[in-house]
Amino acid sequence: MKLTAKGRATRQRIIEGAAAHLRGDDAVGVTLDDIRAITGTSKGQIFHYFPDGKEGLFLAVAQFEAGRVLDDQQPHLSALTSWAAWDRWRDSVVARYRAQGRSCPLGVLMGELGSTPGAQEVISTLLSQWESELHRGIVAMQDSGQVGASVDPARLSAALIAGIQGGVQVLRSTGSVTYLEAVLDTLLDHLRTSGLAGPKLRS
Repeated sequence: MKLTAKGRATRQRIIEGAAAHLRGDDAVGVTLDDIRAITGTSKGQIFHYFPDGKEGLFLAVAQFEAGRVLDDQQPHLSALTSWAAWDRWRDSVVARYRAQGRSCPLGVLMGELGSTPGAQEVISTLLSQWESELHRGIVAMQDSGQVGASVDPARLSAALIAGIQGGVQVLRSTGSVTYLEAVLDTLLDHLRTSGLAGPKLRS
């Protein structure tokens, strides 16, 4: 569907209004009528911009929230070329989830969307982009001799993603970022000490 500039703005306003509501404490069980009231739009407008109704709207909000996960880590995530940069990235991740607390709008949305192909694609794309940035940072550190050749960038970047996701799940249950901090610090300590192995050897 091709939209005018005004139409794109209206659609984005609906998405951002729904996203803001889903970050609140009463996000579970939200309906289209709730979204309509929150965003000041009619049912006709909702279905105009999201023909698939609630599923289409929630999928769009999920894509928006997934983008925010990565945006909140910038500019650090795209500049992991020094230990100071990795420390800044680590702090940005902890700060993001500390501010989010138990509420996880993306988690709520995934619960609403279930295992639909669209939901799976949102999560798959998010994790792939996130892992790719970390992988690129580890390779950059190897190229500059700050991380040893024994480190497998793919494996460690995957471990970082898995660790973060596990820490966030515990945060949602306990309200504490301690576990998230612990797994990040442990994996980054491993990355840091691996630098003793020497510079990366090129084939």
